[in-house]
Amino acid sequence: MALPVNGGRRADTPMPVRESEALILRSFPLGEADKLVSFLSRSEGRLRGVASGARRTKSRFGSTLELFSYVRMWFYERETRELVRINQCELIESFLEVQRDYAVSLALALVSEVTEAVLGEHEVAEPNFRLLLVIARAIKGGAKLPAALAYFAFWTVRLGGWMPALDRCSRCGAALMDRASMARSGLYCPNCTLPGQRSISQEALQVARRMSSEKLEQLVKADLAGAAVDEVKDHMLNLIEQHIEKKLQTRKMLADEPEQLK
Repeated sequence: MALPVNGGRRADTPMPVRESEALILRSFPLGEADKLVSFLSRSEGRLRGVASGARRTKSRFGSTLELFSYVRMWFYERETRELVRINQCELIESFLEVQRDYAVSLALALVSEVTEAVLGEHEVAEPNFRLLLVIARAIKGGAKLPAALAYFAFWTVRLGGWMPALDRCSRCGAALMDRASMARSGLYCPNCTLPGQRSISQEALQVARRMSSEKLEQLVKADLAGAAVDEVKDHMLNLIEQHIEKKLQTRKMLADEPEQLK
């Protein structure tokens, strides 16, 4: 006689319904009426799930599954399925209106793409959740996109454990008093820089040091030098691409719209 698996629980048995705050990262049509949803749960990490009937005109989900909707979500898992089943969403805060601006929609899409790439499924990442909410609210409040994206990329690298020391050479330990170079393995003084490593200015390093200790709202008010902010953004996104071992598609789209990202 066959025995039930998992200590008496039958295979494919629904687990108890879970409730969590969540941010919608992406959603796609699935079949004729459903949606496949990628989301970051505050308590459960990054997950993917099916919202049955979400594409119907009178769907109970309404506009809760739009990009970066901040919601309270109820969902359950089946032990043999990769996708969770989304029962219900209640909208806490919407960022849909601000995305009518094309540059903003691209910026939030980049934040979403990076988050999906750096976080494994079911990897609880509450600091990343708070970071995304800070970024979305700052952009909604009118923060300049380069500063918001630089701050996001900086803290994504730091939370991922990839941030080198910002004040000393990773090879010889000398203080970084002038220009330095940045690579996946660290920051290097002029004497230790290897051919092909990209330089980073002292101004950009100063901005990065401020990002490590100041809130985004303070940095936005400080009106930081645009060139230094762009340097930080680009270097941090380079580190992210090196660690995920692929190019970010939305980064290229933003690069193709230089006048939008100011």
